[in-house]
Amino acid sequence: DWEQAVCQARPAACVPVGATDPLYILYTSGTTGQPKGVVRPNGGHAVALQWSMANIYDVRPGDVYWAASDIGWVVGHSYIVYAPLLHGCTTVLYEGKPIGTPDAGAFWRVIEQHRVNCLFTAPTAFRAIRREDPEGALLHRYDRSSLRALFLAGERCDPDTLLWAEKQLQIPVIDHWWQTESGWAMAANPMGIEALPVKPGSPTVAVPGYDIRVLDDAGRELPPGESGNIVARLPLPPGTLPTLWGARQRFYDTYLSRFAGYYLTGDAGMRDADGYLWVMSRIDDVINVAGHRLSTGALEEALATHPAVAECAVIGVADALKGEMPLGFVVLNAGAQVDKAVLKAELLRTVREQVGAIATPRDIVVVERLPKTRSGKILRGTMRKIADRKEYRVPATIEDAAVLDEIKAALGV
Repeated sequence: DWEQAVCQARPAACVPVGATDPLYILYTSGTTGQPKGVVRPNGGHAVALQWSMANIYDVRPGDVYWAASDIGWVVGHSYIVYAPLLHGCTTVLYEGKPIGTPDAGAFWRVIEQHRVNCLFTAPTAFRAIRREDPEGALLHRYDRSSLRALFLAGERCDPDTLLWAEKQLQIPVIDHWWQTESGWAMAANPMGIEALPVKPGSPTVAVPGYDIRVLDDAGRELPPGESGNIVARLPLPPGTLPTLWGARQRFYDTYLSRFAGYYLTGDAGMRDADGYLWVMSRIDDVINVAGHRLSTGALEEALATHPAVAECAVIGVADALKGEMPLGFVVLNAGAQVDKAVLKAELLRTVREQVGAIATPRDIVVVERLPKTRSGKILRGTMRKIADRKEYRVPATIEDAAVLDEIKAALGV
């Protein structure tokens, strides 16, 4: 047993390795295709993570840092294990969910119990908490005075969720953007350098080391306010992937071949006049309606403003006349009493007013939950195939495959 194994264990010496030797191989969550094995280098990874703790998260040695994530995902690797320990922080490992273990006050209980100074989690977690406890009644039962900041990443944080968290917690709520491939933040509000004004919906600006640009499909850099392909000019900073495990050609084809001299992030968005980055959707999720390119993020942002909506997703479905049409899915707050016909009419009107008539969804479908990976990313690509009655493969990283049957039933497929 464990006790016997510990008694028989003998100390093992540290083994020196090269800075560019692989530390681990971590597979992406596979929301748009087959997962890819990202290789992480030892040296640059340690340097980047240690730097990020002070300069992005504004935490000091001795602080209590909690990344509420699955330890098997990149956030868990980077910010449960390596970064806090490299920086001399206490790290919290949490086995449970933000709701149902036993209720939507689980996070606040842990913060009070361990005097957490900085919390990092996914927007999905806060949408779930808000759905179960929209007024924050459970939150106010616990002492959260130790908590200085909340950081969100993993999926685009809609402004409504960020503003709700700000109102409830009364501390800085910082959305930031990165990928399994990068291993640490690509765009963020550098709280340890200079806290910049928060613009809800934006992860703020490129982190030192990253030269983030927005290009059109021909590789031309776009002016502020125009949406296109988000790329990073080469070379990439320390800690980022040098290759894909056993798939060097796929590494080149996926990230480097589209635009010479740039790394293709796979995300679409824009920069504004202040240099803030706006990540609106995956490139594969951009909807083309009669020649008009619409980001799912803009439509979801509009749907999320309705007080009865806890979370939502928009996909593009095939349309014989316009090429594609938006189709919306909404999950309601717990206990919400609404007439579905009235709700749909209100949501359609909101999209027309906030985004434009061209963006009006074909339909709005009310569902109990959305299909997600275990890291909280919504599986829009799989939903799109179901809606278009195409063959699909159940993603290996899906949290609960039964949700796909629920989506089929809701669509009458």
